[in-house]
Amino acid sequence: MDEKLLDLIRNNREWAARMEAEHPGFFATLADVQRPHFLWIGCSDSRVPANQIVDLKPGDVFVHRNVANVVRTDDTNAMAVLEFAVGALDVDHIIVCGHYGCGGVQAALDDSAKGRVRDWIAPIRELAALHGDALAAIEDPRARARRLCELHVLAQARQVQGCDVVRDAQTAGIKLHVHAWIYDVGDGLLQDLSDQLA
Repeated sequence: MDEKLLDLIRNNREWAARMEAEHPGFFATLADVQRPHFLWIGCSDSRVPANQIVDLKPGDVFVHRNVANVVRTDDTNAMAVLEFAVGALDVDHIIVCGHYGCGGVQAALDDSAKGRVRDWIAPIRELAALHGDALAAIEDPRARARRLCELHVLAQARQVQGCDVVRDAQTAGIKLHVHAWIYDVGDGLLQDLSDQLA
């Protein structure tokens, strides 16, 4: 086995021992039940690990990640995750989390993606076109990309709000909240944009 892979196995052994030492019985309890309060829909970016940036243990967050945290109703995977999180796990909160410096958002902005990635981020290109004048008015390219990251996470949270499974749950009186958050890789801090969802 490749030495890098062996390192991962060794890291796992050390982590499991440390978790069990710090929280005796942790894995036995974890194996019995999964009852997270949160569904996290985030980007696949390796710098944005859901559990770690909110300092929660395994079992606390149900996670779905893809390139640029895109939520598409024609994506069976995302819709199945949403349905399972709401219907089987009874999550209370759905957090759609984007991040500044997102490669998918940047590729949509400069139209540099190819192949399947280009197809996947088409909704972000459409969003950039929709807000073209406002984005063009931002002279600094980095600030322009950051603004598109914000607009994108808001659009994806609204997409979640409009999904049948979410609307049906809320109509049935289930307290289910959708949030739009953005993470800054540069300082490790989250920002809640949910007040802009209304």
